[in-house]
Amino acid sequence: MTRFEAVLFDAGDTLIRLSGSGETLLHQAAADRGAGPLDPGEVGAAWQRVLDRSSTAEEMAKGRDLSPDRHREVWTALYAEAGCDKLLPGLSDDLYALTVAAESWEAFEDTLPTLQGLRERGLKVGVVSDTGFDLRPALDRLGLTPYVETIVMSFEHGACKPAVTCFTAAAEQLGVAPERTLMVGDNPLTDSGAVTAGMFAFLLPKPTPTGPRGLGHVLSLV
Repeated sequence: MTRFEAVLFDAGDTLIRLSGSGETLLHQAAADRGAGPLDPGEVGAAWQRVLDRSSTAEEMAKGRDLSPDRHREVWTALYAEAGCDKLLPGLSDDLYALTVAAESWEAFEDTLPTLQGLRERGLKVGVVSDTGFDLRPALDRLGLTPYVETIVMSFEHGACKPAVTCFTAAAEQLGVAPERTLMVGDNPLTDSGAVTAGMFAFLLPKPTPTGPRGLGHVLSLV
């Protein structure tokens, strides 16, 4: 069995996730502006249109994770096109502000125990994330930062996964060889790029609404 010396994690939907659904955030954004209750059916339909488009090849090709300005531009445009501003003028901007706020993110219940377990076993930990905004405030707030030794974010790195350089940069910063590194994520199209970099990859299924993420399996692998 390979002796791993480091574990890299994707961030969103692997270590952390938005603490509320899209519908919840839309209602919250409206309430924060003092607006009356939104129609639940219209909110649900608008958010479903966001979900239907957000992972398409067309949207992914817009470079939303390569700069903060581009990230805001692409996401607010998507929210507007999905009908968020028809629910309440300016709601797309408010929704975006909520999604990038550190207070809007939560850790899975097994995230911190897993990171602590890796530290106890002497492994190094890094994060490799496709993101157009800084995740550090959220990681700080959730108490995860002390267990993470390096963070490679696409908007700072100038490339998105599955580009090999995203993974090799993290390994180099940790001082660990790729073949001694395990990448943990949830997206086979992006996180599996670690294999091309000479690493091992462990892909998690879609997260459930409640309960642990399944990160405890990582400890059994190392």
